Amino acid sequence: MYQREKIMFLSELKQLKNNAQEKKDGLKFHIRSFFAKDFFRNPIVHWMFIITIFLNVANWVILYIFIKPVDLPIILHYNVYFGVDMIGDWWQVYFLPSMGAVFFIINTFLAGFFYEKNERIASYIFLLVAFLIQVGIIIASASVIAINY
Repeated sequence: MYQREKIMFLSELKQLKNNAQEKKDGLKFHIRSFFAKDFFRNPIVHWMFIITIFLNVANWVILYIFIKPVDLPIILHYNVYFGVDMIGDWWQVYFLPSMGAVFFIINTFLAGFFYEKNERIASYIFLLVAFLIQVGIIIASASVIAINY
């Protein structure tokens, strides 16, 4: 009886492993097919995509280097007219690059959608806006770092 249960368990385990491998291969296929589209082969799209990703990753790295975990609240926003108007925990600074990543993903999908509809200019504008958002977020991150140190 025990041997039979063991064999059934091993066969179920093997089936689960095969299903997991099929899902993994399916995900690789979907990612490859997504980046193999004509949209990503356009040089303007290609370079704007790479530069925007680089800026977002640089923003994460810069914040990781300069903002250290502390028990005291840090200044998150400073206004010339009112002074410090937002303080919070150290980890709240990471909302800036995470929102930049969200805007980048949304704008990239919208750019791809409009590119497939042969609206190239709208597609380029979405990518340009994603780039400009990243630049603005890097400036905001630099000001948060400068205010706190």
